[in-house]
Amino acid sequence: MMGCMKDTDASLPPDALARRLTEVYDLVGPLYRRAQRSVELGLTTDGLSVGVRAVLTLLHRNGPMTVPQMGRAQSISRQFVQRMVNDATDRSLVESVPNPAHRRSSLIRLTDEGRAAITGVLDREHRVLREVGGSLTDADVTTCLRVLGAMLTALDHVDDA
Repeated sequence: MMGCMKDTDASLPPDALARRLTEVYDLVGPLYRRAQRSVELGLTTDGLSVGVRAVLTLLHRNGPMTVPQMGRAQSISRQFVQRMVNDATDRSLVESVPNPAHRRSSLIRLTDEGRAAITGVLDREHRVLREVGGSLTDADVTTCLRVLGAMLTALDHVDDA
């Protein structure tokens, strides 16, 4: 029947939506913790901590950034990001360069070693994620990203605390 809206396509009332989003939270927590443990257990074989990996990924995707920009992008403290940047600097994975927009806040950028390290990590993760399966479609992933983005936006006020 063309033009008929399926029940699953209708907007949910707030209470029903809240219950369904709780199911999402119930999956996101274990998913995040398992992914974090896989990094910590060295399954990536590169010895990068979760925090350093996050810094390298941000720089890989966005180019040079300041420590405060990285903190905001990941909703983590500037102090934590600074510790991760220091660790990555000690390992010659990133370097500080002058920031033309702000003299007191240097830009952090990947070194060749850092670029090679994060490219290796992302390539290995890509191979693992290829095995997800489940007949997922592009529309499924787009919907997932939209839902998670809305949930993240709903918690924006938490960063202001």
